[in-house]
Amino acid sequence: MSSFDWNRARAFLATADAGSFSGAARLLGTTQPTVGRQITALEEELGVVLFERLGRGLSLTPTGLELIEPLRTMDEAAHQFSRMATGQSLSLDGVIRISAGEVTAAHALPPIVAEIRALHPAITIEIMATNQVSDLGRREADIAVRNFRPSEENLVARKIREDTAYLYATPDYLESLGNPAELEELASAEFVAFDETDVFMKGLNAKGLSLGPKNFPWVSANQQVQWALITQGSGIGVMMAQIGDPDERVVRVLPEHVSFTAPMWLTSHREVRTSRRVRVVFDILAQRLGTPAPNVAPPGSE
Repeated sequence: MSSFDWNRARAFLATADAGSFSGAARLLGTTQPTVGRQITALEEELGVVLFERLGRGLSLTPTGLELIEPLRTMDEAAHQFSRMATGQSLSLDGVIRISAGEVTAAHALPPIVAEIRALHPAITIEIMATNQVSDLGRREADIAVRNFRPSEENLVARKIREDTAYLYATPDYLESLGNPAELEELASAEFVAFDETDVFMKGLNAKGLSLGPKNFPWVSANQQVQWALITQGSGIGVMMAQIGDPDERVVRVLPEHVSFTAPMWLTSHREVRTSRRVRVVFDILAQRLGTPAPNVAPPGSE
């Protein structure tokens, strides 16, 4: 078949639904002879018989039954295309999985997700609180909040803001160190590390400290556990300013000497360009996360 005549296909669907040429003509707003000619032309084009007489009506042949279902799918797709083209809203029903680091997931996402749900109650949000990088290519998540720009070609990324992180500790812990005023006075301090590698140590030493493995007796990959260790006075650790500053249990440690810039990237699969549900959530996240929220102390602070 060199071309597809949608008028003949519509005549086929209408005749199958109405059970007669006259009924199909009423559905299509045309004449019975016109519908008859379209069905005949379609049968000749396909080389098949689509209908057989059944009393005063028409019934689909076995071949007609096989062909009608894919045609109904095409008809629904055409209606959906029409609704999109004319700006009519489509259903946003479905799940969106958002992957984010534990602190972002716990403190930044909840109010935004509540807003999304209020605006679009048909969308279900699943928050994946993880410090591991979710594989968007394998659809482990639909959208990810990351602190680095992705390198994969099949991903769409938008840098939405930059945050600053500082070292924090309790006043009592700093007093036990003699209230250090210079970097060298932290030589005996204990730090809360986020893994067993020396990445954190090298990062601090690059800022002018002189630390070794003995300075890192506390290790946890969980950011909430790290913060609990810091706020109970176990040692010094790093946290985003909007979380650390309002928490009265801790203070910044030599902020004029040590700080870290933390970019925030919003990343999604290229499907964000074709899936309305993903795009709606992506755009709201970009807008809300793009403006840092006021400092909010984590639960349990006084």
